Amino acid sequence: MTEGRIIKISGPLVIAEGMREANMFDVVRVGEKKLIGEIIEMHSDRASIQVYEETAGLGRGDAVVSAMEPLSVELGPGLIGNIYDGIQRPLEKMRQIAGPNILKGVDIPSISREDKWEFVATAKIGDDVTGGDVVGYVDETDVIRHKIMVPPGVSGKIEYLLSGKYTVEDRIGEIVSAGGVKTPLTLMQKWPVRRARPYVEKMPPNTPMITGQRIIDTLFPIAMGGTACIPGPFGSGKTVVQHQLAKWSNVDLVVYIGCGERGNEMTDVLREFPEITDPRTGRSLMERTVLIANTSDMPVAAREASIYTGITIAEYFRDMGLSVAVIADSTSRWAEALREMSGRLEEMPGDEGYPAYLTSRLAGFYERAGEVRCIGSDGRTGSVTAIGAVSPPGGDISEPVSQATLRIVKVFWGLDSALAYARHFPAINWLNSYSLYKDRLAGWFSENISGKWNDLSRELMRILQKESELDEIVKLVGVDALSKDDRLTLEIARSVREDFLQQNAFDIEDAFTAQQKQLALIELILFFRDKAKEAIDNGADIDKIASLPVRERIGRAKVTADHEVKEVFADIKAEIESSLKALYVR
Repeated sequence: MTEGRIIKISGPLVIAEGMREANMFDVVRVGEKKLIGEIIEMHSDRASIQVYEETAGLGRGDAVVSAMEPLSVELGPGLIGNIYDGIQRPLEKMRQIAGPNILKGVDIPSISREDKWEFVATAKIGDDVTGGDVVGYVDETDVIRHKIMVPPGVSGKIEYLLSGKYTVEDRIGEIVSAGGVKTPLTLMQKWPVRRARPYVEKMPPNTPMITGQRIIDTLFPIAMGGTACIPGPFGSGKTVVQHQLAKWSNVDLVVYIGCGERGNEMTDVLREFPEITDPRTGRSLMERTVLIANTSDMPVAAREASIYTGITIAEYFRDMGLSVAVIADSTSRWAEALREMSGRLEEMPGDEGYPAYLTSRLAGFYERAGEVRCIGSDGRTGSVTAIGAVSPPGGDISEPVSQATLRIVKVFWGLDSALAYARHFPAINWLNSYSLYKDRLAGWFSENISGKWNDLSRELMRILQKESELDEIVKLVGVDALSKDDRLTLEIARSVREDFLQQNAFDIEDAFTAQQKQLALIELILFFRDKAKEAIDNGADIDKIASLPVRERIGRAKVTADHEVKEVFADIKAEIESSLKALYVR
């Protein structure tokens, strides 16, 4: 432990001298109230410290004490269902102690030291173990079995291991290395947030993350272990899309990071998630969710830490062999915190004032995603999927954060304010968005959903692109100048947009759509297209085709309950056929 003295204060930046023995990224306690900070720059015996709490009241000469260890998170039973701030302080516990306002210097363990967990040992005394090996488990929730693992870097023989009820600090066993060094085992381990947890190898992503959002699953899928960004202007629905992904994705666990956004958005999460039934498990969604809240009214410096805290927790659960989604809202606010600290450090600014290392920091976050073979002798695999919202000023994605993110991620879901104002949700622009995983995932969809899936998906995209071309002609010469086939294409494109791509997040049947139902909806729309083409060839009037009552039934088909799809869709197809045949000119 080393102690220095403050010589300068600039907002969340504190400079202290007499810190020669301290190291970069050490955690420090600042001032009389022991505010939490982290060393981000060293010059001789001077340390530049970003303080994760309000610095009002600090003065020159106040003590700065280094803990001589990096900023770390506590990993163990008790994480799930909890809500933390950016440096993993439990907000509910803080509210119980200090009321609705967070007091300075409050130091509360991230994981409760009083709660006892039923540990069941699966390894035996005398077993040779290495880092990542599972020695037992705790049933943390009805959904997640929390595996207790040997910490990375530890290996040897198990000298003792006992099942029973323990707190996270109690010793459950002991490992003796070949050199005779004894390492105690507890239910909890610590890990530095800025260091990625180790794995054996990173594997190519071949399995899609099913989201239940039709435009994503069908046109722009993301792989388990993939990376995606959701850029869009204010009010275009970034947060709602992320909420939908957190609610319905087929991952084992969700780590939701509210980084610099408004507090009412996190309030919506806290109100909704406990009441939502997970379609996979039938249990509350909070039983597979960890929330990290560092909203816009909380200290700016802690935004950077919140991103790393979230991804480290995700890696820990990944090492158990689980699939985890990290949803960050938004990385723009995190980048703004970087810019503020960089400015106070008087570093040379880059584009729009952001630091020159913005891209490398973003890459460091997204590169921790992936599907990996975990350390440990059982060869299990796990994945971390990283999805970040980007909030470009005025919706201009040519700004630095958007461009740096697009160079890194493989999926781009571009939100469009025009679609949002037209009440089209999700407001993902199908002409601007892309997924670089689409070809890699084609085999999975063909094998597990339908051999026709990829062809049908391409056909939908072709129809939407053709509509865009025809719209230009319509603007010049009017719709009456188009051929019957082209007018039919416009009608089918409208059906694709309104009856398939558009979803209602507040309708229980429409908020989530299973893959087979998505396939049935596509086939229904294309069935109408093919039968309408036959009717046109037999002299039917395009205006009469467009105004058929069955069109309304096609539009309502997406809210059909899953168990009724086969029967209802067959009935709609029969009505389509009979209605169009009635328009034939004999």
